[in-house]
Amino acid sequence: MNATDTQIIRGKVYVAGDNIDTDQIIPAQYLNLVPTIPEEYTKLGSYALCGLPDTCLPFIQPGAVTSEYTILVAGRNFGCGSSREHAPIALGAAGIKAIVAESYARIFFRNAVATGEFFPFETARRLCDTFQTGDEAILDLKAGTLTRAPSRETFALNPLGAVAPVVAAGGLFAYARQTGMIGKKG
Repeated sequence: MNATDTQIIRGKVYVAGDNIDTDQIIPAQYLNLVPTIPEEYTKLGSYALCGLPDTCLPFIQPGAVTSEYTILVAGRNFGCGSSREHAPIALGAAGIKAIVAESYARIFFRNAVATGEFFPFETARRLCDTFQTGDEAILDLKAGTLTRAPSRETFALNPLGAVAPVVAAGGLFAYARQTGMIGKKG
């Protein structure tokens, strides 16, 4: 499982705007990497968000394979574009534990839940205009809140509902095994 087992996620925030598409999350040239091969999973993470414009702060520092950020705060329609499962996997491999967005592209949200790489929260408030990249934050999974650490300003998130245990289990197949819907790996 790549998502967290704890009820609290602490770390630095990376802020993205509206309509961040899957080509920006993981450009098509890296789709030949196979996430089930550990070395390629790591490499996939090292390319996460490398398709963002050069005007954006780097998500992965030069020479690093993971990001210093654990929470991504985004605007509307995060993960739009082509339906590639590699996109949420790349973000999880890079170290993202949760994304808080105003809204998600439907297929990206489904892929995020199915892979169990991070918790995909939605919020009614436009937090990408409130947070800045590098802010420290605390995400309380149980309370459904995101707190900006220095100011202690707390924002309510939409409940994950039935999605939470699927992500916590490590994705759809892990959850199905855990709950007895399908047999254990042999």
